[in-house]
Amino acid sequence: MLVSATEMLNKAKAGHYAVGQFNINNLEWTKAILLTAQELNSPVILGVSEGAGKYMGGYKTVVGMVKGLIEEQKITVPVALHLDHGSYDHCYKCLEAGFSSIMFDGSHYPIDENVAKTTELVKAAHDKGVSIEAEVGAIGGEEDGVVGMGECADPKECKAIADLGVDFLAAGIGNIHGKYPENWAGLSFETLDAIQQLTGELPLVLHGGTGIPADMIKKAISLGVAKINVNTECQLSFTAATRKYFEEGKDQVGKGYDPRKVLAPGFEAIKATVKEKMELFGSVGKA
Repeated sequence: MLVSATEMLNKAKAGHYAVGQFNINNLEWTKAILLTAQELNSPVILGVSEGAGKYMGGYKTVVGMVKGLIEEQKITVPVALHLDHGSYDHCYKCLEAGFSSIMFDGSHYPIDENVAKTTELVKAAHDKGVSIEAEVGAIGGEEDGVVGMGECADPKECKAIADLGVDFLAAGIGNIHGKYPENWAGLSFETLDAIQQLTGELPLVLHGGTGIPADMIKKAISLGVAKINVNTECQLSFTAATRKYFEEGKDQVGKGYDPRKVLAPGFEAIKATVKEKMELFGSVGKA
């Protein structure tokens, strides 16, 4: 059964740990993440970007696959299925398709328009028992074609959006999507602290979890971050394991060309990455 992310993130914030959002791209990805969460008794959020939703054949396909896996693999830990960086239209599509959580990314709108659209979507989501995340201050790096440099959000704007009734808030604190450049300045804990002071118990979200040093992750959690998004790191480990399979010529041996065999090392690599993150975030045993 899918659940909204509200309860798991409120518990995480109160307990000073974070729940990982791991983005999914296909069946292997989804199964690897769900099995790891079950093995470690950790709550988990499956993130779906608009691009990944399209790639997997549409949001209803994704919902069917996730619900089927939860039932057949006997997954009992809390699982939220979450639209990542959703546009206004796609938030409604996911509400209709049966997602249990959505993110409305109105960060590129003027603040008044972001407020108006967020207000409307908060009501639509809550009417269905679905949790909603909002974003203030663009997260840097590339996310579905939008490139940003890792801005810091205005704490007062964060408070304005928080007051609309969103369940958790993504605020830019110098974090970026993808690999971090060598001249990256690091996270702005000053900004995070100021946002936390104004937003109180609201769980905060850290996007671009790949490549942020472990000590910074732990400090961010101590300052109110209860959800951390990981995507690139799983992709890198999956690709490295798959590359090794071909470089070692395993596809040329016996039935090594079978896609199930080809994808198996990548599947195990995703599981290992997710385990490492869940241990770092402190969510192990918290289901």
